[in-house]
Amino acid sequence: MNVKPYYLIFTFSVLFLFSVEQATSIDVVIGAVIDNTSRAGMETNISLQMAIDDISRQANQSFVLRMMDSRGEPARAALAANRLINTEKVQVILGPHTWQEASRVIEISNQGQIPTFSLADSNPTWALERWPFLVQASTSNQDAQMKAVAAIVQSWDWRRVTVIYEEDTDSIFGRVIPNLLKSLQDVGAEIRHLVPLPPYATSLSEQLMRLKRDQCRVFLVHTSLKLATHLFHEAEQMQMMEKDYVWITTNTITDLLYSVNLTTIFSMQGVLGVKRHFPENSLKFVEFKKRFRLKFSIAYPEEENNEPGISAVEAYDTMWGVATTFAKMNNQIKNRSQLFLEKVSRIDFIGITGRVHAIGRKTESSRIFGLVNVIGKSYRELGIWKEKSGFSKHTSHRAIYNSSMKNLGQVFWPGESMHTPKGWSIPSTTESMKIGVPAESMFKQFVNIEYDPQTDNYSCKGYAIDIFSEVKARLPYYVSYEFIPFNGTYDSLVEQIYLKKFDAVVGDVAVLADRCKHADFTHTYSASALAMLVPVQSKMPHKTWLFLKPFTKAMWLLILAITVYNGFVIWLIERKHSPRLRGTATDQAGIMIWLSFTTLFSLNGGKLHSNLSRIAIVVWLFVALVITQSYTASLTSMLTVKKLEPTVSDIETLKIKNAKIGYGKGAFVARYLEEVLGFKLYNLKNFSSPQEYAHALKTGDIEAGFLNGSYLKLFLAKYCKSFVVAGPTYKVGGFGFAFPKGSPMVNDVNKALLEVFESGKLRELEDKMVGSERRDNNVCSNNLRSGWPEEASYKVYSTN
Repeated sequence: MNVKPYYLIFTFSVLFLFSVEQATSIDVVIGAVIDNTSRAGMETNISLQMAIDDISRQANQSFVLRMMDSRGEPARAALAANRLINTEKVQVILGPHTWQEASRVIEISNQGQIPTFSLADSNPTWALERWPFLVQASTSNQDAQMKAVAAIVQSWDWRRVTVIYEEDTDSIFGRVIPNLLKSLQDVGAEIRHLVPLPPYATSLSEQLMRLKRDQCRVFLVHTSLKLATHLFHEAEQMQMMEKDYVWITTNTITDLLYSVNLTTIFSMQGVLGVKRHFPENSLKFVEFKKRFRLKFSIAYPEEENNEPGISAVEAYDTMWGVATTFAKMNNQIKNRSQLFLEKVSRIDFIGITGRVHAIGRKTESSRIFGLVNVIGKSYRELGIWKEKSGFSKHTSHRAIYNSSMKNLGQVFWPGESMHTPKGWSIPSTTESMKIGVPAESMFKQFVNIEYDPQTDNYSCKGYAIDIFSEVKARLPYYVSYEFIPFNGTYDSLVEQIYLKKFDAVVGDVAVLADRCKHADFTHTYSASALAMLVPVQSKMPHKTWLFLKPFTKAMWLLILAITVYNGFVIWLIERKHSPRLRGTATDQAGIMIWLSFTTLFSLNGGKLHSNLSRIAIVVWLFVALVITQSYTASLTSMLTVKKLEPTVSDIETLKIKNAKIGYGKGAFVARYLEEVLGFKLYNLKNFSSPQEYAHALKTGDIEAGFLNGSYLKLFLAKYCKSFVVAGPTYKVGGFGFAFPKGSPMVNDVNKALLEVFESGKLRELEDKMVGSERRDNNVCSNNLRSGWPEEASYKVYSTN
């Protein structure tokens, strides 16, 4: 739920309406509930006192601060709020820092109509509607922080994240988890497990052992600093801070990381942290820090570190904002309702951080998060992440942003490793994926299931299984799985994913529009074409004019022209030397034609007088020899070899004849033949094996059959001399793997499939499958290459 700004303005107006009436003549009493045992509570204690002192010196109004210590216990926080309201008569309450405590305080203050400024890291979206006297004072932006976490996950190509959180159902599930889930889905990742930890747990070994047994090695920790310290100490003892592990902490931990002791730092080596960002180099903060260190050291001498963090800054700014509002109202108390609404609508917190924001509005700084890497005795600043911009090493106007944090420099991971963890590891025990496979594939070369009675197990082999194995080996994480045979149609097999009985489906499963309603499919790994298969028949040529068939008409005319031309050349050369070649025009024409044909069969070298004539005759006889041999070979072939041609050339002939048509059992082809190509359903017959298919075609039980590309290659590899592809091919869905809708594995499998394609492994597996069925390599190879028409008519099949 998005809370409108005007709603907050109105709410804040009402908040003080009941408390400002006495503010003109008496002290303004401000209450605070803090956990003085926590670092955030300690810093808030000092900051509030500093703010009251600074305000009192500059304002005409007198302010009194009443603080109560909850010691981190929600019940004590509720009692403290009740005492502040009923005994101390406070007009506003600040704090606490945890939602468990804040919710109890707000419940009490709302009943007493006393506004409460919550310093909790995040409040549920419904809280402001339920409690109108609640104001979110913390600048923490969980929406943006979860996007930052997702960007980190995407940078290193991790796909699964286990979330470890402190039990705080309303806050964690009201804002953090939904935002994280959506942000991870946007980058193709998912939440593997949600692991709640009790706030006051004495041992976390049981929860950590379960995580160690799982394959996911990317952990996001969203707890209090106290619980996180306990968690990392135990994780180190259980050797979970070693190589291949990834630990990411949110701002609830990282914001206070500077304050932890060396023992805790050493247990967190390699941790990647996200923290809220504010300009620590500003003059106001530098001056504030000097004063804060002195006061903090005096108040808490046992603390090793006296540096102020963002908790101190927020508390200081919040106190200034509240006090400034009271002071401004005091000067113009007349017409207070109208004036108060005006003041609140433009109230500014201009604090030591230099941030300017109105109550209820996210600041620019709240959209920026710092990234740190725990190493050695402290941590190293890697850079920042900014919403809608990305990662950068700094926040200046010259900053260069990038979508990946890899450009921020080397990250030192747990186990002193400089190599990026894969995000998964092979555990000792893990839950296996249940992968459904078709139990009765028409071609066993694709999926062949064999039962072993000795082990009472099924083994799966075949082309589809081999491809999946190659894909699995290229995935960026370990996948444990088991194949489960399924007896039923292919549509029902895919539907089992939607029914959550299978986690995936592998086999010769065609990608169809209807099936996409129940599952997401990967890229296809087989040809997406459907073609008609028919028997071949021999055809003897007609013997009439058969002697003319070896050459085309153009060839015959060319031979005739060359022959006449050669006779003309001989006549033209020899007529000067032989009186026989002279005479009337009719005699000379007859002699020229006679010379043309006699030179085909004899050299006549002794009768020729010119050497030019002899040279022309030799050349011509060589050409004639080649032509004669070619003619003889072609004519012999026509007289002895049978001509093979398809029995049917197109589907229209089949429909006119009302012929029987075959298709593979359990396949989608039947619907396509009926709904798209227009065949009658009663003329369609299904077959469960290629042997039955071939027998039906040979015996005439069916006149044609339809197979898709991969099936067709296998069929022709075995029966290449008896059948041929005829007619056009039709584009349909090829074979692919199926996964649940929205599964992040689809992107990973697609990428791995492309690697299999590009490496040539797919072609190698296909050649191996087809080669095992090929009887005559030369004949069948040629048949397979020439079996597909060059000009194909494509139609896209969709059942929608």
